[in-house]
Amino acid sequence: MFGLFKKDPKAQLDREYKALLEKAMQRQRNGDIRGYSELMEQAEAKRKALEAL
Repeated sequence: MFGLFKKDPKAQLDREYKALLEKAMQRQRNGDIRGYSELMEQAEAKRKALEAL
């Protein structure tokens, strides 16, 4: 009954993953390749966590 109000951790990770990809794309467009690669590493970690669920 109380599980009804809990947030889905998979949905939260998916939103964070997509936000990181969007930020990485913006950094790449602005020419910040180092920032892009850092954000892509973080996004890959989120993707692996998402697949583990």
